[in-house]
Amino acid sequence: MRAFSPRIRLGLLLLPLAGCATPAATRAAPSLKELYAAKFQIGAAIAPSMTRDPALAALIARHFSSITAENAMKAYAIARGEGVYDFADADALVAFAAANGQIIRGHTLLWHWRSATQNAAPDWFFEGDRAAVQRRLETYITAVVTHFRGRVYAWDVVNEAASNSDGETYRRSRWFEALGPDYVEIAFRAARAADPDALLFLNDYDTEQPGKLARLMTIIDALKAKNVPIDGVGHQLHMRFSDDIAGVRAALAATEARGLVNHVTELDITLYEDPASCYGAARQACEAAFPGPPPADRVAAQARLYGALFREFAARPSVKSVTFWGVTDALSWLHGFPVARPNYPLLFDADGAPKPAFWAVASPS
Repeated sequence: MRAFSPRIRLGLLLLPLAGCATPAATRAAPSLKELYAAKFQIGAAIAPSMTRDPALAALIARHFSSITAENAMKAYAIARGEGVYDFADADALVAFAAANGQIIRGHTLLWHWRSATQNAAPDWFFEGDRAAVQRRLETYITAVVTHFRGRVYAWDVVNEAASNSDGETYRRSRWFEALGPDYVEIAFRAARAADPDALLFLNDYDTEQPGKLARLMTIIDALKAKNVPIDGVGHQLHMRFSDDIAGVRAALAATEARGLVNHVTELDITLYEDPASCYGAARQACEAAFPGPPPADRVAAQARLYGALFREFAARPSVKSVTFWGVTDALSWLHGFPVARPNYPLLFDADGAPKPAFWAVASPS
Protein backbone atom coordinates (compact mmCIF):
# COMPACT_ATOMS: atom_id res chain seq x y z
CA MET A 1 0.00 0.00 0.00
CA ARG A 2 1.18 3.49 -0.83
CA ALA A 3 -0.04 6.83 0.37
CA PHE A 4 -3.71 7.50 0.95
CA SER A 5 -5.47 10.27 -0.90
CA PRO A 6 -4.59 13.81 0.31
CA ARG A 7 -6.53 15.01 3.32
CA ILE A 8 -5.96 18.72 3.73
CA ARG A 9 -3.14 20.89 2.49
CA LEU A 10 -0.55 21.17 5.23
CA GLY A 11 1.51 24.18 6.19
CA LEU A 12 4.65 25.06 4.30
CA LEU A 13 8.04 23.70 5.25
CA LEU A 14 11.32 25.32 4.34
CA LEU A 15 12.96 22.80 2.04
CA PRO A 16 16.65 22.60 1.20
CA LEU A 17 17.25 22.67 -2.54
CA ALA A 18 18.05 19.33 -4.12
CA GLY A 19 20.74 20.46 -6.51
CA CYS A 20 18.09 21.74 -8.90
CA ALA A 21 18.26 24.32 -11.64
CA THR A 22 18.39 28.04 -10.94
CA PRO A 23 15.32 30.26 -11.29
CA ALA A 24 16.70 31.41 -14.66
CA ALA A 25 16.21 27.87 -15.93
CA THR A 26 12.53 28.11 -15.05
CA ARG A 27 12.08 30.82 -17.69
CA ALA A 28 13.86 28.68 -20.27
CA ALA A 29 11.95 25.51 -19.42
CA PRO A 30 9.50 24.41 -22.13
CA SER A 31 5.80 24.50 -21.34
CA LEU A 32 4.60 21.04 -20.35
CA LYS A 33 1.09 21.65 -21.64
CA GLU A 34 2.49 22.58 -25.04
CA LEU A 35 4.81 19.57 -25.16
CA TYR A 36 1.93 17.16 -24.51
CA ALA A 37 -0.88 19.04 -26.23
CA ALA A 38 -1.22 16.36 -28.91
CA LYS A 39 -1.29 13.54 -26.35
CA PHE A 40 -3.23 14.47 -23.21
CA GLN A 41 -4.09 17.22 -20.77
CA ILE A 42 -1.40 18.08 -18.21
CA GLY A 43 -2.90 19.05 -14.88
CA ALA A 44 -2.14 20.10 -11.33
CA ALA A 45 -4.19 20.01 -8.15
CA ILE A 46 -4.26 23.47 -6.63
CA ALA A 47 -5.82 25.51 -3.85
CA PRO A 48 -7.35 28.99 -4.35
CA SER A 49 -4.48 30.55 -2.38
CA MET A 50 -2.02 29.44 -5.08
CA THR A 51 -3.79 31.59 -7.66
CA ARG A 52 -3.16 34.66 -5.52
CA ASP A 53 0.63 34.16 -5.52
CA PRO A 54 1.80 35.86 -8.74
CA ALA A 55 4.86 33.67 -9.31
CA LEU A 56 3.01 30.45 -8.54
CA ALA A 57 0.00 31.48 -10.61
CA ALA A 58 2.28 32.20 -13.56
CA LEU A 59 3.91 28.77 -13.20
CA ILE A 60 0.49 27.07 -13.14
CA ALA A 61 -0.72 29.02 -16.16
CA ARG A 62 2.42 28.26 -18.18
CA HIS A 63 2.67 24.52 -17.62
CA PHE A 64 -0.81 23.13 -16.99
CA SER A 65 -3.81 22.86 -19.29
CA SER A 66 -6.04 21.29 -16.62
CA ILE A 67 -6.77 22.21 -13.01
CA THR A 68 -8.11 19.98 -10.23
CA ALA A 69 -9.46 21.50 -7.04
CA GLU A 70 -7.28 20.06 -4.30
CA ASN A 71 -9.98 20.39 -1.65
CA ALA A 72 -12.35 23.18 -2.69
CA MET A 73 -14.85 20.91 -4.43
CA LYS A 74 -15.10 18.30 -1.68
CA ALA A 75 -18.29 18.05 0.33
CA TYR A 76 -16.74 19.33 3.55
CA ALA A 77 -15.69 22.50 1.71
CA ILE A 78 -19.00 23.10 -0.08
CA ALA A 79 -21.80 21.69 2.10
CA ARG A 80 -22.29 24.02 5.08
CA GLY A 81 -25.52 22.28 5.99
CA GLU A 82 -28.27 20.35 4.29
CA GLY A 83 -29.16 22.40 1.22
CA VAL A 84 -26.68 25.15 2.18
CA TYR A 85 -23.72 25.43 -0.20
CA ASP A 86 -20.64 27.64 -0.36
CA PHE A 87 -19.09 27.63 -3.84
CA ALA A 88 -16.82 30.67 -3.37
CA ASP A 89 -13.46 28.90 -3.36
CA ALA A 90 -14.44 26.43 -6.07
CA ASP A 91 -15.79 29.25 -8.24
CA ALA A 92 -12.50 31.13 -7.80
CA LEU A 93 -10.60 28.17 -9.25
CA VAL A 94 -13.03 27.89 -12.15
CA ALA A 95 -12.56 31.58 -12.88
CA PHE A 96 -8.77 31.26 -12.74
CA ALA A 97 -8.87 28.34 -15.15
CA ALA A 98 -11.15 30.18 -17.56
CA ALA A 99 -8.88 33.23 -17.51
CA ASN A 100 -5.90 31.06 -18.44
CA GLY A 101 -7.51 28.83 -21.05
CA GLN A 102 -7.52 25.79 -18.76
CA ILE A 103 -10.16 23.15 -18.13
CA ILE A 104 -11.36 21.89 -14.74
CA ARG A 105 -11.59 18.36 -13.32
CA GLY A 106 -14.03 18.11 -10.41
CA HIS A 107 -12.73 16.31 -7.32
CA THR A 108 -14.64 14.71 -5.68
CA LEU A 109 -18.40 14.29 -5.27
CA LEU A 110 -18.25 11.41 -2.78
CA TRP A 111 -15.43 10.30 -0.47
CA HIS A 112 -15.25 8.06 2.59
CA TRP A 113 -12.49 9.70 4.63
CA ARG A 114 -12.97 10.58 8.30
CA SER A 115 -10.63 11.96 10.96
CA ALA A 116 -10.97 13.12 14.55
CA THR A 117 -11.58 16.68 13.38
CA GLN A 118 -13.05 16.53 9.89
CA ASN A 119 -15.17 14.27 7.69
CA ALA A 120 -15.18 14.17 3.91
CA ALA A 121 -18.97 14.03 4.14
CA PRO A 122 -20.52 15.84 7.12
CA ASP A 123 -22.39 13.70 9.64
CA TRP A 124 -25.80 15.05 8.62
CA PHE A 125 -25.54 13.13 5.34
CA PHE A 126 -26.01 9.90 7.31
CA GLU A 127 -28.91 10.82 9.58
CA GLY A 128 -32.11 8.80 9.25
CA ASP A 129 -32.89 5.67 7.26
CA ARG A 130 -31.52 4.43 3.94
CA ALA A 131 -34.04 6.41 1.91
CA ALA A 132 -33.07 9.64 3.68
CA VAL A 133 -29.34 9.07 3.09
CA GLN A 134 -29.90 8.30 -0.59
CA ARG A 135 -32.07 11.39 -1.01
CA ARG A 136 -29.42 13.62 0.56
CA LEU A 137 -26.67 12.13 -1.61
CA GLU A 138 -28.68 12.58 -4.80
CA THR A 139 -29.72 16.11 -3.82
CA TYR A 140 -26.16 17.12 -3.04
CA ILE A 141 -24.67 15.68 -6.23
CA THR A 142 -27.43 17.24 -8.32
CA ALA A 143 -26.86 20.66 -6.78
CA VAL A 144 -23.07 20.61 -7.15
CA VAL A 145 -22.89 19.17 -10.65
CA THR A 146 -25.66 21.47 -11.84
CA HIS A 147 -23.82 24.48 -10.41
CA PHE A 148 -20.74 23.63 -12.47
CA ARG A 149 -22.54 22.25 -15.51
CA GLY A 150 -20.68 23.21 -18.67
CA ARG A 151 -17.67 24.44 -16.68
CA VAL A 152 -16.33 21.21 -15.16
CA TYR A 153 -15.55 18.74 -17.92
CA ALA A 154 -14.91 15.66 -15.76
CA TRP A 155 -15.77 14.50 -12.24
CA ASP A 156 -14.20 12.05 -9.84
CA VAL A 157 -17.68 10.92 -8.86
CA VAL A 158 -16.63 8.38 -6.21
CA ASN A 159 -13.21 8.42 -4.58
CA GLU A 160 -11.66 5.24 -3.16
CA ALA A 161 -14.52 2.76 -3.24
CA ALA A 162 -12.37 -0.39 -3.45
CA SER A 163 -11.25 -2.19 -0.31
CA ASN A 164 -7.60 -2.50 0.67
CA SER A 165 -8.23 -5.97 2.07
CA ASP A 166 -8.22 -9.33 0.34
CA GLY A 167 -11.57 -11.06 0.55
CA GLU A 168 -13.76 -7.96 0.29
CA THR A 169 -14.43 -5.86 -2.76
CA TYR A 170 -15.83 -2.61 -1.37
CA ARG A 171 -14.35 -0.40 1.31
CA ARG A 172 -16.53 -0.65 4.44
CA SER A 173 -17.14 3.09 4.53
CA ARG A 174 -20.08 4.97 6.01
CA TRP A 175 -21.52 5.16 2.51
CA PHE A 176 -21.31 1.37 2.18
CA GLU A 177 -22.81 0.89 5.64
CA ALA A 178 -25.73 3.19 4.79
CA LEU A 179 -26.48 2.16 1.20
CA GLY A 180 -24.49 -1.01 0.47
CA PRO A 181 -22.62 -1.26 -2.84
CA ASP A 182 -25.49 0.58 -4.55
CA TYR A 183 -24.08 3.90 -3.35
CA VAL A 184 -21.62 3.94 -6.26
CA GLU A 185 -24.37 3.46 -8.82
CA ILE A 186 -26.57 6.05 -7.11
CA ALA A 187 -23.78 8.64 -7.27
CA PHE A 188 -22.97 8.03 -10.94
CA ARG A 189 -26.58 8.13 -12.07
CA ALA A 190 -27.19 11.39 -10.20
CA ALA A 191 -24.07 12.97 -11.73
CA ARG A 192 -25.03 11.93 -15.25
CA ALA A 193 -28.56 13.30 -14.85
CA ALA A 194 -27.19 16.63 -13.63
CA ASP A 195 -24.69 17.02 -16.50
CA PRO A 196 -25.01 14.60 -19.41
CA ASP A 197 -21.87 15.99 -21.04
CA ALA A 198 -19.43 15.66 -18.13
CA LEU A 199 -17.06 12.67 -18.07
CA LEU A 200 -17.54 10.52 -14.98
CA PHE A 201 -14.69 8.68 -13.21
CA LEU A 202 -14.18 6.19 -10.41
CA ASN A 203 -10.96 7.29 -8.71
CA ASP A 204 -8.70 5.18 -6.50
CA TYR A 205 -5.16 4.69 -5.23
CA ASP A 206 -2.89 1.65 -5.47
CA THR A 207 -4.42 0.66 -8.79
CA GLU A 208 -0.87 -0.36 -9.73
CA GLN A 209 -1.08 -3.11 -7.07
CA PRO A 210 -2.56 -6.38 -8.45
CA GLY A 211 -4.95 -7.08 -5.56
CA LYS A 212 -6.36 -3.56 -5.43
CA LEU A 213 -6.66 -3.45 -9.21
CA ALA A 214 -8.63 -6.72 -9.24
CA ARG A 215 -11.07 -5.39 -6.62
CA LEU A 216 -11.50 -2.12 -8.48
CA MET A 217 -12.15 -3.93 -11.76
CA THR A 218 -14.76 -6.09 -10.03
CA ILE A 219 -16.61 -2.87 -9.12
CA ILE A 220 -16.19 -1.54 -12.66
CA ASP A 221 -17.57 -4.77 -14.14
CA ALA A 222 -20.59 -4.64 -11.83
CA LEU A 223 -21.31 -1.05 -12.88
CA LYS A 224 -20.99 -1.84 -16.57
CA ALA A 225 -23.24 -4.91 -16.21
CA LYS A 226 -25.98 -2.57 -14.94
CA ASN A 227 -25.31 0.07 -17.62
CA VAL A 228 -24.23 2.60 -15.01
CA PRO A 229 -22.84 5.68 -16.80
CA ILE A 230 -19.09 5.58 -16.20
CA ASP A 231 -16.53 6.97 -18.65
CA GLY A 232 -13.21 6.19 -17.05
CA VAL A 233 -10.93 5.25 -14.20
CA GLY A 234 -8.81 7.70 -12.25
CA HIS A 235 -5.47 6.31 -11.11
CA GLN A 236 -3.97 8.32 -8.28
CA LEU A 237 -0.40 6.94 -8.65
CA HIS A 238 1.18 8.11 -5.42
CA MET A 239 4.43 6.23 -6.06
CA ARG A 240 7.90 5.65 -4.61
CA PHE A 241 11.16 6.45 -6.40
CA SER A 242 12.07 2.74 -6.38
CA ASP A 243 8.87 1.56 -8.09
CA ASP A 244 8.70 0.35 -11.65
CA ILE A 245 5.93 0.85 -14.18
CA ALA A 246 4.78 -2.75 -14.63
CA GLY A 247 1.83 -2.30 -12.28
CA VAL A 248 0.88 1.00 -13.89
CA ARG A 249 0.94 -0.63 -17.31
CA ALA A 250 -1.35 -3.40 -16.06
CA ALA A 251 -3.80 -0.89 -14.55
CA LEU A 252 -4.01 1.15 -17.75
CA ALA A 253 -4.47 -2.00 -19.82
CA ALA A 254 -7.25 -3.32 -17.55
CA THR A 255 -9.13 -0.06 -17.95
CA GLU A 256 -8.67 -0.10 -21.71
CA ALA A 257 -9.97 -3.67 -21.88
CA ARG A 258 -13.27 -2.39 -20.49
CA GLY A 259 -13.55 0.36 -23.06
CA LEU A 260 -12.90 3.14 -20.54
CA VAL A 261 -10.72 6.23 -20.52
CA ASN A 262 -7.62 6.47 -18.29
CA HIS A 263 -6.90 9.60 -16.25
CA VAL A 264 -3.87 9.85 -13.97
CA THR A 265 -5.30 12.02 -11.22
CA GLU A 266 -2.88 12.54 -8.32
CA LEU A 267 0.66 11.79 -9.50
CA ASP A 268 3.66 12.28 -7.25
CA ILE A 269 6.77 10.25 -6.39
CA THR A 270 8.10 10.20 -2.82
CA LEU A 271 11.84 10.06 -2.22
CA TYR A 272 11.44 7.87 0.87
CA GLU A 273 11.70 4.10 0.82
CA ASP A 274 8.97 3.26 3.33
CA PRO A 275 7.68 -0.26 3.97
CA ALA A 276 3.96 -0.91 3.66
CA SER A 277 3.62 -0.92 7.45
CA CYS A 278 4.61 2.75 7.53
CA TYR A 279 1.20 3.61 6.08
CA GLY A 280 -0.68 1.74 8.80
CA ALA A 281 -0.33 1.81 12.55
CA ALA A 282 3.44 1.20 12.55
CA ARG A 283 4.57 4.74 11.86
CA GLN A 284 7.87 4.02 13.55
CA ALA A 285 8.68 1.95 10.47
CA CYS A 286 8.77 5.09 8.33
CA GLU A 287 12.14 6.22 7.10
CA ALA A 288 13.70 9.12 9.00
CA ALA A 289 13.83 12.55 7.41
CA PHE A 290 16.90 13.33 5.34
CA PRO A 291 19.40 15.42 7.33
CA GLY A 292 19.92 17.67 4.31
CA PRO A 293 19.07 17.60 0.62
CA PRO A 294 17.79 14.23 -0.58
CA PRO A 295 20.37 11.73 -1.84
CA ALA A 296 21.41 12.34 -5.44
CA ASP A 297 20.82 8.71 -6.40
CA ARG A 298 17.19 8.97 -5.30
CA VAL A 299 16.69 12.22 -7.17
CA ALA A 300 18.05 10.49 -10.28
CA ALA A 301 15.84 7.42 -9.74
CA GLN A 302 12.79 9.65 -9.32
CA ALA A 303 13.59 11.35 -12.62
CA ARG A 304 13.98 8.00 -14.38
CA LEU A 305 10.62 6.81 -13.06
CA TYR A 306 8.89 10.02 -14.14
CA GLY A 307 10.41 9.64 -17.59
CA ALA A 308 9.33 5.99 -17.85
CA LEU A 309 5.80 6.85 -16.74
CA PHE A 310 5.42 9.59 -19.32
CA ARG A 311 6.73 7.35 -22.07
CA GLU A 312 4.04 4.85 -21.09
CA PHE A 313 1.32 7.50 -20.89
CA ALA A 314 2.26 8.98 -24.27
CA ALA A 315 2.17 5.54 -25.90
CA ARG A 316 -1.44 4.90 -24.84
CA PRO A 317 -4.26 6.75 -26.62
CA SER A 318 -6.55 5.83 -23.70
CA VAL A 319 -4.63 8.21 -21.42
CA LYS A 320 -6.40 11.54 -21.81
CA SER A 321 -5.18 13.43 -18.73
CA VAL A 322 -2.21 13.36 -16.34
CA THR A 323 -2.50 15.46 -13.18
CA PHE A 324 0.15 16.07 -10.52
CA TRP A 325 -1.00 16.35 -6.92
CA GLY A 326 0.52 19.76 -6.37
CA VAL A 327 2.82 22.14 -8.20
CA THR A 328 6.04 22.70 -6.24
CA ASP A 329 7.74 20.70 -3.53
CA ALA A 330 7.01 23.46 -1.03
CA LEU A 331 3.28 22.70 -1.08
CA SER A 332 3.16 18.91 -1.23
CA TRP A 333 0.79 17.04 1.08
CA LEU A 334 3.60 14.51 1.59
CA HIS A 335 5.29 16.83 4.09
CA GLY A 336 2.73 15.55 6.58
CA PHE A 337 1.94 12.03 5.37
CA PRO A 338 2.56 9.40 6.55
CA VAL A 339 4.71 11.32 9.05
CA ALA A 340 5.94 14.89 9.27
CA ARG A 341 9.17 15.29 7.28
CA PRO A 342 10.35 17.23 4.21
CA ASN A 343 9.62 15.54 0.91
CA TYR A 344 10.47 16.31 -2.71
CA PRO A 345 7.89 14.52 -4.87
CA LEU A 346 7.08 16.94 -7.71
CA LEU A 347 8.69 18.42 -10.83
CA PHE A 348 9.47 21.86 -9.40
CA ASP A 349 11.53 22.60 -6.30
CA ALA A 350 10.43 24.84 -3.44
CA ASP A 351 11.38 27.94 -5.45
CA GLY A 352 9.54 26.82 -8.57
CA ALA A 353 12.69 25.83 -10.47
CA PRO A 354 12.56 22.69 -12.64
CA LYS A 355 14.20 19.61 -11.15
CA PRO A 356 15.74 16.61 -12.91
CA ALA A 357 12.26 15.08 -12.78
CA PHE A 358 10.95 17.97 -14.87
CA TRP A 359 13.54 17.47 -17.57
CA ALA A 360 12.82 13.72 -17.63
CA VAL A 361 9.15 14.51 -18.27
CA ALA A 362 9.96 17.22 -20.80
CA SER A 363 12.23 14.81 -22.77
CA PRO A 364 11.03 11.32 -21.84
CA SER A 365 12.50 9.44 -24.83
